[in-house]
Amino acid sequence: MEGWEGWVDPEESGRLTAGARADWEARIGRAAAGVAAAGLLAPPAGLRATPGRGQVTLDWDPVDGAVGYLVHRADGAGPLRVLDHHGGDVLAVPHPPYADTTGEPGRGYRYAVAALADVTAAGPPGPAVEAASLAGGAAEVTVSVDALSVLGELPRPWQPVIGAEHLSHLLSTDRSGGRPIGPELAEALRMAHEELGVLAVRAHGILCDDLGVYREAGGGPVYDFTGVDRVYDLVLGLGLRPVVELSFMPRDLARDPSSTVFAYRAIISPPKDWRRWHELVRSLVAHLVRRYGLAEVRDRWVFEVWNEPNLEVFWTGTRAEYLRLYDEAAAAVKAVHPDLRVGGPASAAGGWLGDVLRRRDGGIPPDFVSTHTYGSPPLDFRPLCARHGRPGLDVLWTEWGATPTHFNPVCDGVFAAALVLRGMRSAGGRVPALCYWVVSDHFEELGRPPALLHGGFGLLTVGNLRKPSYWALTLMNRLGPQRLAVSVAGDGAGSLVEALAARRDDGTVTVLVWNGTLDQSKAGGSALLGRDVRLTVRGLGGGEHAVRHWRVGASHSNIAAVWRDLGGRAGASAGGCAGVSAGGRRWPDEAQWSALRARDRLDEYAPELRCHGDEVRLDFPLPMPAVSCLEFTRVSADLDT
Repeated sequence: MEGWEGWVDPEESGRLTAGARADWEARIGRAAAGVAAAGLLAPPAGLRATPGRGQVTLDWDPVDGAVGYLVHRADGAGPLRVLDHHGGDVLAVPHPPYADTTGEPGRGYRYAVAALADVTAAGPPGPAVEAASLAGGAAEVTVSVDALSVLGELPRPWQPVIGAEHLSHLLSTDRSGGRPIGPELAEALRMAHEELGVLAVRAHGILCDDLGVYREAGGGPVYDFTGVDRVYDLVLGLGLRPVVELSFMPRDLARDPSSTVFAYRAIISPPKDWRRWHELVRSLVAHLVRRYGLAEVRDRWVFEVWNEPNLEVFWTGTRAEYLRLYDEAAAAVKAVHPDLRVGGPASAAGGWLGDVLRRRDGGIPPDFVSTHTYGSPPLDFRPLCARHGRPGLDVLWTEWGATPTHFNPVCDGVFAAALVLRGMRSAGGRVPALCYWVVSDHFEELGRPPALLHGGFGLLTVGNLRKPSYWALTLMNRLGPQRLAVSVAGDGAGSLVEALAARRDDGTVTVLVWNGTLDQSKAGGSALLGRDVRLTVRGLGGGEHAVRHWRVGASHSNIAAVWRDLGGRAGASAGGCAGVSAGGRRWPDEAQWSALRARDRLDEYAPELRCHGDEVRLDFPLPMPAVSCLEFTRVSADLDT
């Protein structure tokens, strides 16, 4: 591996990028064969529709056994259709309330909701209710925090794992936008660990040929794990642990080595020899245990079989062949030690979980199940696990983010920041891991970044500038360990405007409030959806408190707006949604890099102020999208008289 310069030959990169994108567009929407459906559930009762300015909030009674719900809408007497909030993936949501911001203000619609027993098993929609959003009027939300009412420990579902490029990218000595790929990707992972508390990283392709893991010579297999060692040594040196995604197929083991995905030509074929697949996995896992120790791998690593096999773009075999791939791999992992953790199917859009959960008779039952979704909070698959006799089984969402679409400007803007907070709050307490995909724009699935802000999936740009979504997680990570009681009321409360509050051991109270919708047609912002927030914090205990107020918004903590103002090729609207535009530079020059780094900061919305007493009230506007974080720190106590 010494002197490796990158898996994609620079002279071929343009052709490969175009080819990979065309191939992706042709295949990404096609599911692999064999999608199973479960029994259907009755619709939820008690559907309520509350009109507000620019939105209609829907609420309903939960359905026992539902993994999620599909909202339907009809225009007048027309047919009910599933409401599309333009997230590009699963349209179901895990729970109410739900804000419809896609309708025309003042126009009446009929709404109904269906319950899902599984992602492919939607029951019938229930009785419809009518409502119309408002075209104007005041829009106020009150947020009330009780600093003395501790609900328990604050969940942090972003911390168990984050996504990254195929990890051989850490070894690259190539450059994107003049920036070194390998060192900057390593630095991005270090930042996620130290600043966000992330503990592990998941990536594709540990078995790909660029790491030289497997070849055949003289009719037999030859293993070489030195490339894997280099990668995992780097990961552990950053304070992280790997989620070992067992993918993709080595060329010499593939039944059809011509079947590939991505610019780096990952092979998506089943193995030509199942016994050799089993032995490859067993040999790799045994090597990892020898190198890093049984206690380390058993207690801090997990093994995940493949990536999104329910999509044709990632697996050319059948569903039955994937299940055999899983069984062989799981048996190989357990052959090394029965306490090592293995699971799957790492599926797209919540698919095939039931198929893996059934691996009891003649197969290895999973230690966890894993799946992916984008554009909405993750569904609640705990009822599905219980139906398969596995109550309490971990459901790991090993990919999640604002969009599944490459080069989508939503990733660079403030809209994604509010969506990240909504997803993490929804997941807290019911999902042990919600893996943001991905940490860095050093990413080459469909080609390397064409510009600084190009709609890359990363929380960080090339050059490791923090996007609004990174700042959102930074603010969430500022919350103390003790979750506090919060009530939200008013126009869009809980559906547009949400809040979290927590207390640290020293008594500091932090309140996080955001305004966002799932409707990505509003990613550029909507004045109609802006809200005035009245925040009240009680139980501060008297004395004097310093109050700091940070903001992520169109002109705060928004590197896209800074780059635009410097003449960069990023168009930013009022909502801070940035994308590659017609004019301006694609990449910064040295002076612009310096200016960008000087503005790569979390901006305060207002100067620090001082308040006194047990109760404090503050009013502030909150556009859509935007995030506010207010921190109350005691600086002096009341003196006895």
